[in-house]
Amino acid sequence: MVADDQPGDLWEQSVGHLHDIRSRLVEGPGSIGQKRRAGRWELLASTFPKIGTMHVIDLGGTPRSWMRAPIHPATVHVVNLDGRETEESLPDWITFEQGDACVLPKHLLDRRFDLVYSNSVIEHVGGHAQRRRFAESVHTLGERYWVQTPYRYFPIEPHWLFPGFQFLPVKAQATISQQWPLMHTRSSSAEAAVRAALQVELLSQTEMRHYFPDCRIVKERMAGLTKSIIAVRVITE
Repeated sequence: MVADDQPGDLWEQSVGHLHDIRSRLVEGPGSIGQKRRAGRWELLASTFPKIGTMHVIDLGGTPRSWMRAPIHPATVHVVNLDGRETEESLPDWITFEQGDACVLPKHLLDRRFDLVYSNSVIEHVGGHAQRRRFAESVHTLGERYWVQTPYRYFPIEPHWLFPGFQFLPVKAQATISQQWPLMHTRSSSAEAAVRAALQVELLSQTEMRHYFPDCRIVKERMAGLTKSIIAVRVITE
């Protein structure tokens, strides 16, 4: 006779199924998220047709994302706070530097790049003052830029995959961060949950235009709704 599953086992099975759902929606091969990322690379290439000859700086990205991308600029210099994001062996067209995009070292600020690129980073830098510093870095490093961020008023918050998460009180966000199985990694403690909630501030179009007043806002849509926004500046020669 086979014993019935215990409640804990059923919960773990349910969590596993929900993580499978997240993978199919966001992260796994053939997922909606993967298809949208592929579409974003195509949009980047069509916006900057000469990107294959450009020297690009990526603020907050990873070498891995460029190594997997269908786009191959002349060079890409990646700056990320997390030194673990570097690879043991990088192709000769990618370089990595550990650093804060809001407080870049002088040797970088003295350089000029053909394109300043950032994907889903500005919402994580920490408040208005830091976002302003981030934008100043973008403007200093080059005339052309591409700065993408999830849109605040899309109904599903993209990090937690929870409806309206961005509009809830921090206490409610922290509770969800400890229990909601569709997020990438559930918080292990109440303190960690509060910290996770405070580390994400989604932006509106008005805010993006404030930080990038000379930009054009490109909207990425899902089901007819704006899912993310991209501040783009193209310099024609």
